[in-house]
Parts: sequence; C-alpha cells; structure tokens
Amino acid sequence: MPSHTIIILEGDQTGQELLEESLRVLCSEVVCVPIELVRFDLSLKNRRATNNRVVYDAAKAMVSTGLGLKAATITPEGKGDVGSPNAILREEMNGKVILRTGRRIPGIRPVAGVHAPIAVVRMAVDDAYNAKEWREVVDGDELAFRTEKISRSTCRAVSNFAFQYARRTGGKVFGGPKYTVSPVYEGMFKEEMDAAHLRYPTVRYEPQLIDATVALLLTSAGDGMVIPSLNRDGDVLSDLVLQMFGTIAGSESLVLAFDATDTNVKTVMAEAPHGTAPSLQGKNIANPMAMILAGAALLTYCNSTNADRASRAIYESVFEAIYEGCKTADLGGHATTTEFTDEVIRRVTTKMEVWSALG
Repeated sequence: MPSHTIIILEGDQTGQELLEESLRVLCSEVVCVPIELVRFDLSLKNRRATNNRVVYDAAKAMVSTGLGLKAATITPEGKGDVGSPNAILREEMNGKVILRTGRRIPGIRPVAGVHAPIAVVRMAVDDAYNAKEWREVVDGDELAFRTEKISRSTCRAVSNFAFQYARRTGGKVFGGPKYTVSPVYEGMFKEEMDAAHLRYPTVRYEPQLIDATVALLLTSAGDGMVIPSLNRDGDVLSDLVLQMFGTIAGSESLVLAFDATDTNVKTVMAEAPHGTAPSLQGKNIANPMAMILAGAALLTYCNSTNADRASRAIYESVFEAIYEGCKTADLGGHATTTEFTDEVIRRVTTKMEVWSALG
C-alpha cells in the first residue's frame, strides 16, 4: 500500500503543542494508513534565522505532495521583521480558497439555536490583505488610502468551490458581497457566483448582501449554509460562525489550491483557525479539537478509501468523546489536552479494528 506524504509545518507556543497532539492521532498505527511525515520548522526563531527561506522550502514541498498540516505561528509586529508565513504559503501554493465550517458540538448550546452546519468559503488572497497603503496630508487633515484588488480567477474558484461543497453537503449557497455599493469591485464576485449557479443549477442559491447575511445568521437556524465571501469579510465571518457554535477551536481550516480550471483541488493545507495562545502554553489545557480535525480533513484529500475511512473515524471519535463528557475547559469540561487526545485515539483505534473485521 503506497504511503501518503504530509508536509508538517511546525509552529510556535501552543500551536506547536497542539500540532503534536494531532500527529499522535495521525500515527499510521492508529489510523491504519501508511503516512510519511516531512517536517519543516516554521517557528519564529527559525524563520528569522533563515530569513523566511524555510517557508518557501516548505511551500515547495507542499505543492509537490499536495498535502500540508500547519501549526499556528507567531506573526511579529515589528516593521522589517519576517512577518506572517501564511501570506507566503498561500501565495506560493497559489491558494485561492479558505474553508471553515461551523458545526454543532454535542452538548454545547449554540447561539440563537443554530444547529445546521455553516461553511464559510473565503478568498485566501487579495482584497484588503497585502493592499498598498499610504497617508497624505490634504488641507491640514491627514488622509489614509488603500489600494485593493481581486481577480476574476479567484472569484471563480471561490464560487465554483462553494457550489460544489453545497452540492456535496446538501446545503444552500447563501450570502455574497456588497455588490450594490461596489458594483465594479465586489460586483465581479457576484457575477461569478451567478455564473456558478448556472453550472450547478440543482444547488439552492440565495444571494444576500454581506450585512444582511450576518443578520440572518441569527435567524436562519434550519438550513445548512455555504457562504462565499471576500477575504476580509470571510475572516471576520468565519470567527463569528465558529464562536456561534461554541468555540473557535471547534473546526478545522483548509487552504485550497486548484488546477488550471479553478475547479479541481490540487493542494491542501490544513490548520486550526486559532492562534498560538501563549497564555495556555505548557499548561496542557488547550483544546486540540481543531488541529485533530485538521488532520482528519486532510485525509479526505488522499484519494484513498482507507484514508477516507480513517478520516470518518477521527471525526466521529472527536464528537463522540465530547458527547460522552470528555471536554476541555473551553467547552465546560475538565479534560486536559492529552486526555482528550488519548480518548480520541482510543476510539479511533477501536473503530478501525471493528471496521476492518467487518470488511
């Protein structure tokens, strides 16, 4: 059986600690899938020591294998420092979509009674990020300017994936940009959403302006939704959605790159949506759920029946463990980080053994 090579992008503080918990679950002996791990040290110390060379090397390796698992990393605030590796990684892998899905966590009461999954399909590049900014003094007042851009190819990739994901999950494509205020800039994104609907006519489609989308999230409790969004809108919206379901640590985050058609996924980088949480470092109390689910999501892109089975085992084990009371402090429980991971491993091992016996 051929092994699957996953590029491991190591990080900082609690981010690195939770990555190691995820890798305990992804161990070949646990998931019964041959996995080879190739590690790159993306800690702030090593990024500074290599002047970000390690980030470019990691991105190249990830594009080669198609699979990457990333820990949270520190972004230094000082000007002229190495900055965030995320922008480099996304650019080098040509990532165009970030997928984050809020889903009901057993035993945790969500905000406003939402229970159906809400997936935010966000642009991974451009928009307000890496925009050129400057200030000028005019008539004694200081003015700040910013030049933003989006591309039609990214709009198309986000729209296509949103409709594909909605078709696969039975959800409806909901929301969209503020195209009434910005018909040229945000209007291009709306054009691609409408065009994608013509390609996927069986998918339910309810376009809304972004402000209406946020308001309606608190009243639309019955339908699974897939929300395509601009980069900045999606950054804010995804954090809101995850917290509505109980914790920002409750879901994985995927950065996706596509082939020349902007349709088929070519490279996937999975990570947790949260940061390095320095206040929790070394205390063994952080919730490893998101990083464990990131590993599970990555397995679904291995194009292997055994990997798909292992992915399902991890997802089920995580939510079953929580349902039966094994919860970290952020979810109102008393389990330590390692105790939660141990319980997930126990359940995954059992499932894989039983399913193997059943054929």
